[in-house]
Amino acid sequence: MTRVTGKFQITLPKKLVDAYGINIGDEVELVASGEVIAIVPAGASKPRLSLEERLRLFDEATRRHSARERLPTSSTSEDRGWTRDELYDRGRTR
Repeated sequence: MTRVTGKFQITLPKKLVDAYGINIGDEVELVASGEVIAIVPAGASKPRLSLEERLRLFDEATRRHSARERLPTSSTSEDRGWTRDELYDRGRTR
């Protein structure tokens, strides 16, 4: 339970600060959400996904991965025009 001070300040519990990656000096937004007030870290670009949405996205990714596994994989260095060893020499002065 958090108490409001005489200056209308609150202290965030360490457990929540750690869970949401809030640091000293970070800004948070207080959002009225029906009967409650939500504290949203300023860095939160989009709301968290619901369990159903996460499962749907996981299933879609699993189907895409399975489809890729069924594709033929006869790629050789001649087909792509470079070898793995050449990757280590890129960007170095010769």
